[in-house]
Amino acid sequence: MSTPDQTIHASTAGFDDEAVLLIGHGSRREKSNEQVRELAADLESRLGIPVDAAFLELAEPAIDEAFAQLAPVTSQVTVVHCSLFAASHVKNDVPLAIEQARVEHDLEINNGAHLGVHPAILELLDDRAAAIERELGVDREADEVAVVVCGRGSSDPDANGDVHKLARLLFEGREFDRVEASFIGVTEPTLEDTLHGLSKHRPDAVVVLPYMLGDGVLTQRVRDWTAEFDDEYPYVDALAGDPLGTDSRLLDVFADRWEEARTESVEMSCDTCKYKVDLEGYEEDVGGARAMLRALAHQEAHADRDDIDEEPDSHDAPEKHVAVCTNQTCAKMGSPAVLERLRQEVRDSEHCDARITRSSCLGRCGDGPMVAVYPDGVWYGGVEDDDAERIVGDHLDRDRIVSELVDQTL
Repeated sequence: MSTPDQTIHASTAGFDDEAVLLIGHGSRREKSNEQVRELAADLESRLGIPVDAAFLELAEPAIDEAFAQLAPVTSQVTVVHCSLFAASHVKNDVPLAIEQARVEHDLEINNGAHLGVHPAILELLDDRAAAIERELGVDREADEVAVVVCGRGSSDPDANGDVHKLARLLFEGREFDRVEASFIGVTEPTLEDTLHGLSKHRPDAVVVLPYMLGDGVLTQRVRDWTAEFDDEYPYVDALAGDPLGTDSRLLDVFADRWEEARTESVEMSCDTCKYKVDLEGYEEDVGGARAMLRALAHQEAHADRDDIDEEPDSHDAPEKHVAVCTNQTCAKMGSPAVLERLRQEVRDSEHCDARITRSSCLGRCGDGPMVAVYPDGVWYGGVEDDDAERIVGDHLDRDRIVSELVDQTL
């Protein structure tokens, strides 16, 4: 398993069959990153094959670095997601990184699913609830116990819907008075609103389960809001439990996701994916090109708000984001030189607030090198490195489109 101080886990040396890459989000809190590495080490023991950890951002190694480390020593990599639900990271960011790795390395890469809704997770949550019940001195069979499953919250309705599904499955067949889904931010209902709503039913106890992996700022916020509710409503005992952490039952889920990926039986919620179907209120997110550009911007600009005292939906995005296709066809036509020249022009500019990122295929093979500017939705085709100065100086600095290079607009 790779760490910031090791290029690759010793057990992978000379291994040429299969390895697993466990991908976590990454955090400024090293404790959270170590949690992912611990899960990777435990999964390695469970599966009996090498398992390395990688991160989307804020920690090392990055996904592209991890693939580069694995490429010389294995022929097949199975990606397992250390993500609770399928939002933008799972649907866009990691697939983009995988496509890039397929271009750059001679690797067979299988992409698994997120943790999702799984019987082992329901069992884990039930045990977390039972621990709080013991601490509060209540019995769900004799007392009225309400449970709140509190997620982080997402801009993806599919992911939020799964929190509600999880809450319902936790309720079915158990003696809880009720089980509600809530969120810390981004979407509704918020934990505060859910708790105050439950007070009207006057349960004997309210058990709050933070549906998160790490124990960071957001889990502490769950505890704080629950404690405030407990003080405000003395006739209801309320207490928040622990996040999922590194519980061994997560390994059961990871093992299932690994097996699904390597046997090509991964199932995703495509019927409710806002990037593939036209959902009310999310029409602008439909379409591969739009989704890809949004994902690239998010990947570069997203800050890990679990680690700072800000709302979890805060972002500090650049004014412009430029994606340069470096897939095989565009690369042969000179896109790497275009990429580097654009980066140099941006560095030399005094006013340009833009990030330049390589991308996988933009679906315009033969018309490249392709350069896409987000959020403007302007795609340039047949770009040469000498055109970089005009793209930066005119478009990125002055918002003047270089019309003769335009391939299409979205």
